[in-house]
Amino acid sequence: MLRVYSLGFFILIAALLANFFASKLQLKTWYDLVYGLMRSGRYWEVLKIKDLLWLFILYPLFLGFGAVLGNFIYSKLFSS
Repeated sequence: MLRVYSLGFFILIAALLANFFASKLQLKTWYDLVYGLMRSGRYWEVLKIKDLLWLFILYPLFLGFGAVLGNFIYSKLFSS
C-alpha cells in the first residue's frame, strides 16, 4: 500500500508541475479542454497542433516519468 501511495504522490507532483509549465507556455490543459468542450462542441477547432501534442503525447509522458521516478525512489528506499 505504501508503494501505491508513493507512486500516486509522485504522479500528482508531476501533474502539478506539468500544469504549471503548460500555463507558462500558454498550452491548453485538460481542464481547458473539458471546460471548452462543455461550452461548445466546436472547441476542437480552437486547439492548435502544439496543444494536441501536449495533451496527447507530452503530458502522458510527463506523468509516466513521474511514476517511473516514484517507483525508482521507492525501490531505493525500501529495497531489501
